[in-house]
Amino acid sequence: MNTLKKIIVQPKSLILIFLVTSVIVVTSVLIELNQSKNEMLELMEQQGHSLLETVLKSSEIALYSYEKIEEEIKQRLLSSAFMIREMYERGFIENDFLEDIASKNQIFRINIFDKNGKKIFSNVQELHTGIPEKVNPVNYLSPIFEGAEDTLIIGMKPARYLEGQRFTVTVAAQNRSAIVLNIDAEELLDFRKQVGFGVLLKQVTENQNIEYAALQDDKGIIAASGDVAGLSSLQSMDIVTESLNENIYKWHIADNGGKEVFEIIHPFFYRGETIGMFRLGISLEPMNNIKERLTRRVISLGIVLLLFGFVTITLIFARQNFDLLSKKFKAIESYSSNILSNVSDTIIVLNEENRIITINNAGEKLLGSSEILLKGKNFYDFLENVDCAAIFKSTSSFEEIECVLNGITKVFLISKSKFTDENNNSNLILVLKDRTKQKALEKQLERKERLIAMGELASSVAHEIRNPLNSIGTITQQLGKDFAPKENEDEYKSLTKLVYKEVRRINETIQTFLKFAKPQPIKPERFILSGLIDQLEKQYSKLVEGKNSRLIVENHFNDYVSWDKTQITQVLINLMENALDAVNKNGIIKILVNEKDNSRVEIKIFDNGKGISREDMNRIFNLYFTTKEKGSGIGLSIVQKIISDHNGLITFESKVGEGTTFSLLIPTNYS
Repeated sequence: MNTLKKIIVQPKSLILIFLVTSVIVVTSVLIELNQSKNEMLELMEQQGHSLLETVLKSSEIALYSYEKIEEEIKQRLLSSAFMIREMYERGFIENDFLEDIASKNQIFRINIFDKNGKKIFSNVQELHTGIPEKVNPVNYLSPIFEGAEDTLIIGMKPARYLEGQRFTVTVAAQNRSAIVLNIDAEELLDFRKQVGFGVLLKQVTENQNIEYAALQDDKGIIAASGDVAGLSSLQSMDIVTESLNENIYKWHIADNGGKEVFEIIHPFFYRGETIGMFRLGISLEPMNNIKERLTRRVISLGIVLLLFGFVTITLIFARQNFDLLSKKFKAIESYSSNILSNVSDTIIVLNEENRIITINNAGEKLLGSSEILLKGKNFYDFLENVDCAAIFKSTSSFEEIECVLNGITKVFLISKSKFTDENNNSNLILVLKDRTKQKALEKQLERKERLIAMGELASSVAHEIRNPLNSIGTITQQLGKDFAPKENEDEYKSLTKLVYKEVRRINETIQTFLKFAKPQPIKPERFILSGLIDQLEKQYSKLVEGKNSRLIVENHFNDYVSWDKTQITQVLINLMENALDAVNKNGIIKILVNEKDNSRVEIKIFDNGKGISREDMNRIFNLYFTTKEKGSGIGLSIVQKIISDHNGLITFESKVGEGTTFSLLIPTNYS
């Protein structure tokens, strides 16, 4: 009996246990409510952080896009202006010519003013008689007329007579005349409106949970969308200084006209300057609604927790494990994605129909399109030669093959592997390592070694036979002078002269051997490359015109180089002579100069002539190989040797009937 009494719990004890349990449960629920609030705030911080970061990046891209388009317009106008200036200084300008140039290049106005501000040429007839002008050209062209500037980027300005804006550039002629080109800036302004902050912020606030989005500085709001009537000034916020000084995201609960919002801020920098602070206000209403619902259910949750405590604890553990696994999965997925995206080799996953499932960044660059546009397309369609398409039929998992993609011949080291996905579909992984440049270097090294060996052989043979030849020539001359045969004297003298002539011809050939075997050493000098290109243009412009063809020069490098100017000039002349021989009537020869990697210069010489046959491509750099009737066969051999001695690389692309492009890639400083 005593034992049973000890086991039986008294009503007071039950009440006490119930109360204690209730307090524990309620306390637990309240703690959970508070924790949920903190988690929701943390989630809102993450989402706000991500959204604001997207806004910042989008803003930078918007500004950069507008600047890039404006820069492209400026370069296009300047290129046309420089061409018009050259024609003007040669005396070839007429209004009809300007009208044709404006029509072909989509230029709104081309006007040429003399140094007194008088319009002397234009692409349009004067249509604004009697209309007062808004802007006098003399006001903004005075630096040109006075000789203070040779090029003016005027940019946006109001139209002289009509409504609207114009984007204008001006270059000076030698007589200080001004060549003025402009385009209608309506599309440029529309683009600015489409990518401006206002549109961007408006799109952000279309989300019903976003109260406002604003870009603000000390003076006020620069751009905003949403309910910003109660937005406080930056000076009244302590976290602004901390965010600005440390360049970090900060958040707080802000009062926006009597309404609490979750606000996250971050400074906005562009090109090293502080534009202002981005402020993003997120509604707390969803979180407050959740909080209210949870509060009303405290009692119900308490009873449920008492009855299903074990289940709740189990679910909590399950949730924690799920969150942990989700985070690990996302980390692994992100890590794998970053590796695939940033690897330099092209990685393409194809389905059973050879259609693209996924492709990395290197593959996008190779195929010249984005992954979104490439997905679902047949990779077979991008291969322009049968040999490359054979990779799908080959049983080898690792091979080197030559492919033509987008008209460019490349050499790839291709690795293939297959896998089966969760839907039991067989997929193919292609890894393409671009070995084009490496193969070109190997071929150039091989040619260089072969040329060195041939040069040494030529030098050795030349020295061995040169002295006997001189003796033969001297004896032949002496025989012709001192001896007279009794019969056939004329034939005798003719034969001795023929022998002497042939000896001289062989001796000249030996001189050519020796010239190749012992080329001049590199004597670098510092000079501006554009001067050499201009000299080349002047030297060949008339010759090209003489064949009823066009010479186009596009020089985008105007800096110093340290090369052997004489030898590089010889290289360019050889290539220009080949191009000139290749083109026919209405042909085109183009010289392109660009900077590469801040330490190398690329010079391309293109012609749309007859091209080089496939069987001749591997022999054009061979000594004494030529397809010309009067060619010596050493020109390209010397070109290749000079470029190699300058630590450069020479490559070429050619198609029969379409033309040939020779590319020179040379370090700016010889060492």
